[in-house]
Amino acid sequence: MSGFIGAIGEAWSELRHHKLRVLLSLIGIAVSVGALTAVVALSEYQQQQMAEQSDVNGGRPATVSISAARTDGAPMDWATFDERVAQVSERYSFTYQTRLVNTATADVQTPEQVRSVSAWLVDPAYPVIHRTPLLEGRWFEDSDAELLAPPIVITEALWDVYGRPALGNGFALQLQGDLGGSYTVVGVTPRQYDGDTEKRVVMLFDSYQSRVEQLPADTQVMWEVWMPEAKVSDIGPLLAADLRAGLDKSVDVIVSRTDWASRPEMKNSSAMFELVTGAIAGLVLLLGGLGLVNIQLVAMRQRIREIGVRRSFGATGSRIFSSVMLESVVATAVAGVFGIAIAVAVLKAPFVLDMFQGMHDVPPFPMRAAITGLVAAVAIGALAGFIPALVAVRSNVIDALRF
Repeated sequence: MSGFIGAIGEAWSELRHHKLRVLLSLIGIAVSVGALTAVVALSEYQQQQMAEQSDVNGGRPATVSISAARTDGAPMDWATFDERVAQVSERYSFTYQTRLVNTATADVQTPEQVRSVSAWLVDPAYPVIHRTPLLEGRWFEDSDAELLAPPIVITEALWDVYGRPALGNGFALQLQGDLGGSYTVVGVTPRQYDGDTEKRVVMLFDSYQSRVEQLPADTQVMWEVWMPEAKVSDIGPLLAADLRAGLDKSVDVIVSRTDWASRPEMKNSSAMFELVTGAIAGLVLLLGGLGLVNIQLVAMRQRIREIGVRRSFGATGSRIFSSVMLESVVATAVAGVFGIAIAVAVLKAPFVLDMFQGMHDVPPFPMRAAITGLVAAVAIGALAGFIPALVAVRSNVIDALRF
């Protein structure tokens, strides 16, 4: 162990002595390692962004959707089917489940006119299943259905219509028609992307039903259940069979997964992005290593007398080999640390985070990226130092002293 530490110290001393030569050769290594590290980190950022956007649309892994329709053209008895879903859910002890209707509309009194906007009907578990972020306020609670003034959550675009008033000052929307009444705004969802102008009202399913005697005939209700991903393959088929049991044969029940983890093509696209960009960065790193090999070979010709003197004083071939090899390894490792530091600084810049719109839970700089960059730097240093070290070992002592 002491010999290895001594060899590293000796290599560091040689690097300091030839620092100008080494510095010029390691700039490309540092940039390449920084690029490779950034590629790995950007890939994880991309996966996080895709996961969050997919969770908003399809739910967290594993989200199972349940829908039903009559094949005979008769209207669907949603109340009866709702009771059926509740019984089956209680049997399986589902913790998070929600009803979802995204085809309803609401007439909202704005400062200028009465405007028809889309209305979503959900249960309190919806924002948990869909990881839906909030710009202001809060999401629904179980006790909200008992309030005289039903709470609602609106989109940022609709909030802008009213001048973005503070939610804690009794800000409420006046709805017209069958839903007529005052609805307290308790939360605002942010825009999904720049230029998002969707104006939407989200309210509790039970609050809607308390105002409307029955759902419109063309309404399609969907149930969503969030269950452990390890159990979904076993529960899914049984769930479908239990829901169909005892129902009219004209009722078609559809049970399917909607989360991103059920679609392998999303994982494949992220892996392909990391593979292609990582290969490019690795090629640049390899080219930098070849340049370091050339410089080290030229340096060996200039240091041949020094090596001969060391051999004449008893330095073994393995000590010469490890010394020359470690010069490259230590140099590229230091360059790798600088490259990783550059990558960290760049990835924390606001303009980089702006590239990943819709990502709210920004992950910390991934250790996998830093370790990958450092290992690549050490590996390219070992490859770059192998040939010069071999040349140094094979040099003849007498010829080296005569040089």
